[in-house]
Formats: sequence, structure tokens, C-alpha cells
Amino acid sequence: MASTELLALLADGEFHSGQALADALGVSRTAVWKQLHKLEELGLAAESSKSKGYRIAGGVDLLDKAAILAGLSAPGRALLSELDLHTQIDSTNAEAMRRVESGARAGLVCMAEQQTAGRGRRGRKWVSPFASNIYMSLVWEFEGGAAALEGLSLAVGVAITDALASCDIPHLELKWPNDVMYKGRKLGGILIEMVGDPAGTCQVVVGVGLNVRMPHKAAADIDQQWIDIASLVEATPGRNTLAAAILDGLLLLMPEFASKGFAPWREKWAHRDAFLGKPVIVHSGPREVAGTVAGINESGALLLDIGGTIQVFNGGEVSLRPTT
Repeated sequence: MASTELLALLADGEFHSGQALADALGVSRTAVWKQLHKLEELGLAAESSKSKGYRIAGGVDLLDKAAILAGLSAPGRALLSELDLHTQIDSTNAEAMRRVESGARAGLVCMAEQQTAGRGRRGRKWVSPFASNIYMSLVWEFEGGAAALEGLSLAVGVAITDALASCDIPHLELKWPNDVMYKGRKLGGILIEMVGDPAGTCQVVVGVGLNVRMPHKAAADIDQQWIDIASLVEATPGRNTLAAAILDGLLLLMPEFASKGFAPWREKWAHRDAFLGKPVIVHSGPREVAGTVAGINESGALLLDIGGTIQVFNGGEVSLRPTT
């Protein structure tokens, strides 16, 4: 992999001579040349000019720990125990789970420029190109086990859409139970995993993936309708700005959710329900049930109108697909 120092030098999108890069890194020009070729492993390509040197056209919007921390509110910063930033990792959720097993406490956040094995719900692949999107996982601790987590993914969705609205990205919707949408296209997803006592004290990893500026080449591997923030607004906020806003929202959400449950977020979620009143098919394990979405109940379960009878679906392996 190319060094993070080289990436930082080329992130501005300007030309830098081979000698200037070598001097800045304290290596030979041959070593610089080798590192430049390794950029291809990250999906990046350096342009070369005999008279000007090397550049990455358009630059690279790298994550910066100091910038993210500076973007947090004072209450949010107080709830953060550690910000663990990786250049490349298998999965931020997997790393957070490993950290939990080794004793990490609430407030740990793992972020990455790229995931090599990013995961969505039901084991689906989450396309995670380098320095293009947001891949973030937050560790928190809850009392009361799985029962205390009812509606958490929905409340997280509200926190994300609130954070994006604060960055002037409006009109987003939520798809039960864990997707952020824009006009039927997926903008982001939430993956919640739990370890510990299912009836007592447990640690939860809240994973968030958000499409910011998806490269067309990487998008070829996405198997559903999608959209990114760059397609929604002319002046796309930087990833550090977006990451700080989302992280701040999540940090502030967790202690309140632990004490109050889903109730404070139910109305906001209902107003952003992408499928309310629409015909859908609910897949729950081997079952397929057709009906019309009638909203959510007080714990965040899906209400489905089936021929005039309301049936309740909880989380797990339930997903939605519009019938029209």
C-alpha cells in the first residue's frame, strides 16, 4: 500500500515533482515511484507530467482526526472515549467487535478510508472504495440486553438524517428498519451488532455506511438502486464535516436512548417513512407477506395492513421490497 504520508502530499490535487515528494518523505525517487504505482491498489491513479511531476486529479478528501474532533460539540466530545482511524481495514464493525472483546468501553469509534470486507445486513457486501464514503462504527453499552435495543436502528436513522440536514442535505427518507433513502435510492445503511448478555449488560456496535462520492467503477458492484451525496447537492460537504456531524448525533443519541428508549424518535421517524401507505412484500426468513405499510409501533416494529388486519413485524431478517 502507498504510504499515508504520500497520500497526504498528493491530496491537494496539485502537481508535485518527484524530487519534492522524495525530499518530503525522506526516500529515494525510485521509492516514490514504487509507492505511486501502489496507489492503484486503493483505486487511485496518479497522473504524471515530465515538466510538472505527479498529481491525483481532483485530489483526495482524506479523513483527518483533528478536523473530526474539532467538528464535535462539547457534549459529544465528552462522550467519545477514542477515535480509531484506519487507512484500510476489513470492516469497521468487525474491528469494533474485536476491540470490545479486548475490553474497549463505550464511546469507542472506528472509522476507515476503505473497507476490504464491508458488510451490510444479512451478510451482504457493502461496497467501500477508498476515501470516497463514510464507514463508521460506534461502541456503546446498554443494560437490559436485546429488549433495551428495540427501535435503536430507527433512532440511529433519525440521528443520521438530522445530521445530514444540518449539513444542508434535505428531503431524506428512512426505510424500515435501517436504510437512509432519497427518492427510492439508498444513500446509507445501518448495521447493529450485539455482544454480551442478551438479557443483561451488553455491548452494541452501531455501524454506519454513507455514500458521499461513489466512484463509477466501484458502483458497478452495487446490486441495488443507490445514490450519493455528491449527486444531491452542488457543493458537497467534506467527509470530515459529514463524519463529525453524524458522529456527534450518534454520541448524543446513545445515552438518551438508553434512558428513554425509542419513544422520543418515533414521530420523526414516521414523518420520514419512505414506504408509509405503500404496498410492499415483507421477507421474514422463508416467509413472504404482501401488505400495505401502516407505520411503526411504539417499539419501532413494522405495522403491515394485510386485508384490513394489522400484523406486527419486529427486526431481524425482515426486509421490504415495493410491489409497484
